Amino acid sequence: MTAAPSFDLLQVLAQGFDAAHQAIFERLIQPVLFALGAMHLAEPLFDLSVWIVIGAVEVVILAIVLTVLEKRWPVEAVRDRAAIRTDMLYTLLHRMGAFAMLVFLLMQPAIDALEAALRNIGFSRLNLDQVWPGVTDQPVISFLLYLVVLDFIDYWIHRGQHRIEPWWQLHAVHHSQQQMTFWSDQRNHLLDDLLRDAILACVAMGLGAAPAQFMGLVIASRVLQSLQHANLRWRWPGGFERVLVSPSFHRRHHALGIGHEGPQQGVNFAVLFPLWDHLFGTADSRPGLEPTGIRDQLDGRDYGSGFWSQQWRACARWFGRA
Repeated sequence: MTAAPSFDLLQVLAQGFDAAHQAIFERLIQPVLFALGAMHLAEPLFDLSVWIVIGAVEVVILAIVLTVLEKRWPVEAVRDRAAIRTDMLYTLLHRMGAFAMLVFLLMQPAIDALEAALRNIGFSRLNLDQVWPGVTDQPVISFLLYLVVLDFIDYWIHRGQHRIEPWWQLHAVHHSQQQMTFWSDQRNHLLDDLLRDAILACVAMGLGAAPAQFMGLVIASRVLQSLQHANLRWRWPGGFERVLVSPSFHRRHHALGIGHEGPQQGVNFAVLFPLWDHLFGTADSRPGLEPTGIRDQLDGRDYGSGFWSQQWRACARWFGRA
C-alpha cells in the first residue's frame, strides 16, 4: 500500500492567507495608487495591507466566539437588531485596518520631517524599545511596553472625548447605542476615529514603533475592546478586575446617568488597563448592569438610526444645529 500524501494544514492556511493578501493589494489598492500617481507608496502599503486580511479573520473569529458567549451569559435580551446591524457595518469598515493605516501613512512624512529638523539641532527620536537594551528590545517585552504606553495616552484621549464639548458631540455616536453587543465597539463617528488614531499614530511613531508593529498594537487593543463591549454579565475574579477592563467595568462607562452625566463627566475611561482609572480617581468598580445610552435620549433626542444619519447628526450637533 502506498502511504497517504502528507497534508500540512498550517502550510495550506498560510498559502491561502498570502494569496488573499496578494489579491487584495493587486486588485483593490494598487489600481488606486496608480490612478493617484502614488506608486511610491506601494511598498509600505503592501506591508500594511496584510492587516486587512488579519482584520477579516479577526472579525470572523470574534463573531463566532462572542456570539456564543453572549447567548450563554447575556446581560439583557436583544431587542433592536437593526441597531446591531448598523454596528456590524461600522465594525467591517473599521476592522479592516483602513483608518489606522491611512492615518499612520499620512502622518509619517510629517514625523520624518520633524525628526530631521530635531536631529539638526542635536535631538534624536526616542526609541522606546531601546530604553533597556537586552530587555525592552525583546519582541514580547517591546510589544507590551508600547501597549501600556499607548493605553495611557488613550485613557487621556478618552477623557478628552467626554470633557471637550465639540469632541463629545462626535463621541456621543458611540454612547448612543442602547443595546450593547461586541459589535458596539466600532460605532464611532469617522472624525472622532481619525482624531484619536492621529494622536496615537503620532505618539507611536514618536516612540519608534514601526508601521506593522503599530497595526499589531491596534488589533490587540481592538480584540480586547470587543470583549469589553459584549452583552456579557462578566466580572473578572479577584484582583484581576483591576488588571484588565471587564465587560461589567466598561458597561458602567456606558450606563445612563453614570457614563457621561456624572460629576466627572464619566467613569471608567480606561481602554485596556483599569490602573489609570484607579490612579486618577475615575474608577467605579461597583457591580451593576444598568441600562446604557445617553440620558437625553429618554427625553426624545435622536442620535440617528443608521450609519449616515448618525454621522450627519453628530456634525449638526457640533455646529449647534441639532
